[in-house]
Amino acid sequence: MTPPSLDILGIGNAIVDVLARAEDSFLEEHGMAKGGMALIGTDQAEAIYAAMGPGVESSGGSAANTCAVAAGLGAKVGYLGKVADDGLGQVFRHDITAAGVAFPTPPLAGGAPTARCLILVSPDGQRTMNTFLGACVTFGEADLDQAAIASARIVYLEGYLFDPPAAQAAFRAAARIAHQAGRQVAITLSDPFCVGRHRAAFRAFIREEADIVFANEAEICALYETEDFDAAAEAVRAEVAIAALTRSEKGSRIIAGSETHEIRAEPTRLVDSTGAGDAYAAGFMAALTRGLALAECGRWGSIAAAEVISHFGARPQADLAALVSSRPGGVAAALG
Repeated sequence: MTPPSLDILGIGNAIVDVLARAEDSFLEEHGMAKGGMALIGTDQAEAIYAAMGPGVESSGGSAANTCAVAAGLGAKVGYLGKVADDGLGQVFRHDITAAGVAFPTPPLAGGAPTARCLILVSPDGQRTMNTFLGACVTFGEADLDQAAIASARIVYLEGYLFDPPAAQAAFRAAARIAHQAGRQVAITLSDPFCVGRHRAAFRAFIREEADIVFANEAEICALYETEDFDAAAEAVRAEVAIAALTRSEKGSRIIAGSETHEIRAEPTRLVDSTGAGDAYAAGFMAALTRGLALAECGRWGSIAAAEVISHFGARPQADLAALVSSRPGGVAAALG
């Protein structure tokens, strides 16, 4: 078997994030569900963008954020996602490669423009996302870089990309390539509303293709249609080798076979929750690909998430590798 040349290869919606602060009244005025993610069309995207306050533009998308954070932790990372051959597409390509992430996917020539996510951060730090997918929906099996997939220890799939049917087929094809090369496949559930739209497809993919699942409490409960987190955690235990379940200030629970690890949340001041789950997954996988114990993987994830939510924006502003090495262990308990 050929040794892996990448630690992580992410596949997801290549989106340019536009972040701005907004009062709750702005969300109400525009009919937004606070803390959620809504898919919007061109006209709505233009209207919201015009009404927003000053924003910060950067390469984004859930899996892209994870890849950038993992690269900051020293992992060797690649990313596949579709942008258009336009100005925002160039912004995305520059930002992701500057973060140390290889981005071999060629741009879409003609057709829809590059996707963008309008992220409104409330005074309490909650983020409400309005996403125009644009060129993202064209991603399919033809965009899979088979050599890159086969070279990665973990292929990380973004649940938001489950919306276009062509992407679901691409996910299954990517999983087959990865498993044939002896690699692991991870998926993040991304959003409870996304889970609700594709519950059966997510359940089937997890049972049949995934080795690792990332989800927050709302997402895993939505997957198993229960309000009982413990019940949902036990349900996913039976379906996947590793599940890393985040619970905001309650920390996270890592499940693997008969093992259960409770990881405490790192103390921090919440400024902007954008990218918290993305950063957690990055820390977890960066540690896992180094062969570290699951509890230590959870600690890395907690540290990365705490850093990201302590400031505006989804990318770290501190040296994460230094934080990981300087902070004491964060394991609260290891059971089973």
